[in-house]
Amino acid sequence: MNTGAPAKKPSVLFVCVHNAGRSQMAAAYLTALSGGAIEVRSAGSQPADHVNPAAVAAMAEAGIDMSAEIPKVLTTEAVQESDVVITMGCGDTCPFFPGKRYEDWILEDPAGQGLDAVRPIRDEIRSRVEELIASLRPIA
Repeated sequence: MNTGAPAKKPSVLFVCVHNAGRSQMAAAYLTALSGGAIEVRSAGSQPADHVNPAAVAAMAEAGIDMSAEIPKVLTTEAVQESDVVITMGCGDTCPFFPGKRYEDWILEDPAGQGLDAVRPIRDEIRSRVEELIASLRPIA
């Protein structure tokens, strides 16, 4: 039923340990593919000093520049402000709040891997992000 009030933009938080590869690629894809319709955050339980260069290169091949991204620390506030929390190998370090949608994406860690190994991880992330977008679209 349409109440006339504008729909709240859904928000998604991607979390992995270092916030240097998987979560950064997922956030970049969601930002690019949602066209601004979804608020996007990413963070790590133990953030790295910089984003994985192979992840940056793999995303550049896909036409997405994430060279300026910086790993961010996971905060309780980021989880509280998100509708969907997607974890990628960070286990129990992510705070849990009732009423949030949680998903755990099992993905190979691109840390220390070359571009050839990162490409299939990137492609798997894109596929999952496309499914996520479809699941967040309002039903008309």
